[in-house]
Amino acid sequence: MAKSEITVRVLVADSQYLITESLKSILSEAGSFIITGVVTDKDEIVRELNISGSDLLIIDPFLIDLNNISELKEIKKAFPDLKLVVLTNVINKTELYELNNIGINNIILKTADKEEISDALNAAINRKKYYSNELLNLLFEINDKPFAHEESVLLTPSEMEIVRLISDGLTTKEIAAHKFISFHTVITHRKNIFRKLGVSSISELIMYALKSGWINLVEYHI
Repeated sequence: MAKSEITVRVLVADSQYLITESLKSILSEAGSFIITGVVTDKDEIVRELNISGSDLLIIDPFLIDLNNISELKEIKKAFPDLKLVVLTNVINKTELYELNNIGINNIILKTADKEEISDALNAAINRKKYYSNELLNLLFEINDKPFAHEESVLLTPSEMEIVRLISDGLTTKEIAAHKFISFHTVITHRKNIFRKLGVSSISELIMYALKSGWINLVEYHI
């Protein structure tokens, strides 16, 4: 793992001793990470984040006493600058969809080797997406589900292009510069896209585009 000039404070939320000890070893060896704590339930996560101001949360949501995956959305909302990596034993398509739907797109399995864990952590720190190779197959299966592609005719060619630019991570200002249109015009297009597709967030829009086959899934394995 490439060392960073900035020390990254990491909170680990997992109840498996061997996993937490392995993470301690990997992060300590990297030299640019400090583990601020290891917790096993949601209340401890919130308390430790408030105390330590950790930059990165590594969590297995299925081994923490969360009522449902959506509770991670509350944590993300309470700590908007927090980067988050899900490290879990197993995950199904529904759970993967739910995690993506709330904007969690750094997900790896505990079968990952040291290099893959390092890549996932570096991706999260740089606000890029990362999935274990096995999970890419699940994403493709989600994408292959029957879907009403005819709904895409609701969007104009310009709106479809904006959907793709949003999925590429461009901001509203960057999209305006790319298309040589005003900032307010892009805002109007976005509102129309959200209204037509019945979505209310960027993560929902991207999942809609993934399921519709409008964007390439492989681009999300960065």
